[in-house]
Amino acid sequence: MNFKELNLIPPINKAIQKVGYTAPTPIQQQSIPHILKGNDLIGCAQTGTGKTASFAIPVLQLLHEKQTSHKNIRALVLTPTRELAIQVSDNFKMYGSFLPLKHLEIFGGVPQGNQVTAIKKGVDILIATPGRLLDLMNQGLVNISQIEILVLDEADRMLDMGFVNDVKKILKKVPVKRQTLFFSATMPTDIRKFAQSILNNPKEINVTPVSSTAQTVKQSVYFVEKTEKLDLLVRILQDPSIERSLVFSRTKHGADKLVKKLVKAGITAAAIHGNKSQNARQNALNNFKNSSIRVLIATDIAARGIDIDELPHVINYELPNVPETYVHRIGRTGRAGASGTAISFCSEDEKKDLKNIQKLIGFNMAVAKENLQPLT
Repeated sequence: MNFKELNLIPPINKAIQKVGYTAPTPIQQQSIPHILKGNDLIGCAQTGTGKTASFAIPVLQLLHEKQTSHKNIRALVLTPTRELAIQVSDNFKMYGSFLPLKHLEIFGGVPQGNQVTAIKKGVDILIATPGRLLDLMNQGLVNISQIEILVLDEADRMLDMGFVNDVKKILKKVPVKRQTLFFSATMPTDIRKFAQSILNNPKEINVTPVSSTAQTVKQSVYFVEKTEKLDLLVRILQDPSIERSLVFSRTKHGADKLVKKLVKAGITAAAIHGNKSQNARQNALNNFKNSSIRVLIATDIAARGIDIDELPHVINYELPNVPETYVHRIGRTGRAGASGTAISFCSEDEKKDLKNIQKLIGFNMAVAKENLQPLT
């Protein structure tokens, strides 16, 4: 199937051709027709499968086909992080480049002035993190009472991050009669229950279950004492053949500590987490994308929304205590059939986490033996 078979309007087809896409991904192929028919939808697919385009494209088309004279916000996309809000905004910009619809991303951590000015000029599609949206709503600066389409993107992470009460407050302010699209990488029982409570007879799309990891990703685990992890990380990254590596840390403090250690060892690195300013986060991400730095240290929350092509290497410096998170982490390498490497460090107190991860993915990772250069 190609995009032309999805009954998209000429301006969107033109935009898709401009960026060089021809075939929709499975989540796009299955979701877009349902959304264009006006159905509520639950879309479950891993990171990197094209979820954003699967709602951005039909939302643009529906709003364009049903033009209104009012200047109210017509579609609201809720996302858990600033990085994801920017990524979603980029998608709307890309696919809507030949349409007159206006979109805007708003998030905390930056002054609200420019965001408020843009809202006052009129916005069709608002992409927002829950905290900043509620803040502006409470100030009377944002009105979402006329929205036609509500999208919850990365819903599992949004609720994991404690935004459930904020989301519920926002839901009270949107029209009962609306189209609701619920996208999530995982669908645990509580997430599904929440989705069913806010959707109306939804269609459900499941693509690539979260328990699966790409076969193109070589996975291995080092059993290592917690006190020796830093040295092991440096030894691995001293291999010049590792051009770029995304390293996951459980905590912000831990991420900063790793950066200092790596830089001291002559390895260019930066951290990305919630305590960093928006500019610092974007600079670190841009420097990593253009290979100005070799290593990006990220917490799980900050990593949502990181979209990097040709990322060859992921290292789990600390194992996640939620098995599905492991699948999300290593799903950032080995995309679109490319090969990738995922290395995990496991200390004695993480063996239970490792067991749960291996149970989810259905196999035991290869145990890596340290055959590395000693620290110089």
